Amino acid sequence: MTASSSIIPALRVRQWLPEWSEVRFGGEHQAKPGDHFYIFSLSASTLKTLSGIQRRETRGGLRRAEDLGIQRRHDPARSEKIREYVRSGFPWSDLTARQRSSGKFDDLKKPGWLPTAIVVNILAPDDKRGDRSVAKDDLISVADSKDGHAQVKLPDGVRAPKWRAKTLEPLEVIDGQHRLWAFEGGEHEDDYELPVVAFFGLDLSWQAYLFWTINIKPTRINASLAFDLYPLLRSEDWLQRFEGPSVYRETRAQELTELLWAYRDSPWHDRINMLGDRGVGGVTQAAWIRSLTHSFVKSWEGPGVTIGGLFGAPVGDDELVLPWTREQQGAFLIYSWQCLEDAVGGAQDDWAEALRGDDQNDSSEDADPAKVDPAFAGKFSLLNTDQGVRAVSQVTNDMCYWMADELALEDWPTASAEQAADLKLVATALKQIPKQPVAAFLGQIADSLGHFDWRTSSHPSLTEEQRTVKSAFRGSGGYRELRRQLLKHVVSHSTQPAQSVAAEVLDELKLV
Repeated sequence: MTASSSIIPALRVRQWLPEWSEVRFGGEHQAKPGDHFYIFSLSASTLKTLSGIQRRETRGGLRRAEDLGIQRRHDPARSEKIREYVRSGFPWSDLTARQRSSGKFDDLKKPGWLPTAIVVNILAPDDKRGDRSVAKDDLISVADSKDGHAQVKLPDGVRAPKWRAKTLEPLEVIDGQHRLWAFEGGEHEDDYELPVVAFFGLDLSWQAYLFWTINIKPTRINASLAFDLYPLLRSEDWLQRFEGPSVYRETRAQELTELLWAYRDSPWHDRINMLGDRGVGGVTQAAWIRSLTHSFVKSWEGPGVTIGGLFGAPVGDDELVLPWTREQQGAFLIYSWQCLEDAVGGAQDDWAEALRGDDQNDSSEDADPAKVDPAFAGKFSLLNTDQGVRAVSQVTNDMCYWMADELALEDWPTASAEQAADLKLVATALKQIPKQPVAAFLGQIADSLGHFDWRTSSHPSLTEEQRTVKSAFRGSGGYRELRRQLLKHVVSHSTQPAQSVAAEVLDELKLV
């Protein structure tokens, strides 16, 4: 079959259950559909030429039930984003024009596959849209064969550059307009084929139903599950770069989260909800990654950066200021949380005893009671929430960043790094930390934070006044407020130099 042929081979897919015969067909725009659809491929240029889009409008005061358009208004920016993806894949498509032209990120170019089908309807001879129907010479016909295949006959001359439908295009797009229009005026549209799922003579109400079920009904993949795929996507160069798209920082944050979860002596061992499963409880992997990218794993300095990330690099530079391996970074996080776990475990404050004494505070049926302190890991402890994790991460990062030179963080000997994070190297790094100047400082921070009232606003022992204060930690504004309260607590309940550092950080961040 030549490229200019108007006959397209297709697969006939039968989808019809006996129960569907009980559906009431025949209502307005609800004629009974066929029991099958077709799958084939077409070049982007031919598919675009054959397709018309019935868009929904708000202009003119047309009542919503009278508006027969299925598609939302075309967003050219969205199609442009897809066009860039098609050309060079992800994460190239997320780069700015300046970053693309710099030449620094040419190694990020990848194939821009679009394997998801464009869903269309082939208009039948009697179908009308308003007062228009498809001209006889422009109709698309389908001939079924007994072996489950079919032949789709396109209008003669459709591949000619100047071909246009005489009245109404024979295809209407149900789903995929932004992908299709990504090839508008672009290159390679004759070479790039798109998969097509085609219904024949599908009434408008069923098209709207399909659009809704494709775009609205499915549950979006949760962020934790998406982040859990990063180990399958990453390569060594992605992990070492901090300039460019956020995927670099997210990838490093995902690795550090995995180390916190996997390392046996970590306070977060097996306690992070890595897949974001509902009903499991605990802090999700996505929340941990967001916490780290807002604290340790952000730029060291740059425009708008008041206090940078301890594990970051200057803007425009992929070289980390602290030349630590990811194992050293993971060990640093684990050690700081071990200090805090020990401090909370030794706290005999009223809030801690209230959490330990509450029978409802069973953090996990499978947890070992000897290892789980409800004041630290219970369901009513802020330390076991998104807000608590982010605030502790930010305060620890803020204070250590402020004291980086005094703590000689750059002098911590760098171990050799493996392609994949190595738990043995984490153990080696953990043994080194107590010998570093930062160990005593982390202990100071943990000792003061260990006496902060970590009860959530839902704990029954709170007074109304305490509950009001705790309620301020909820929502997006809660991150900033809890960070502020923790720093103020260090100022009031710690010793030097932590007291002075916390006060200076408060002033620098304008949180006083």
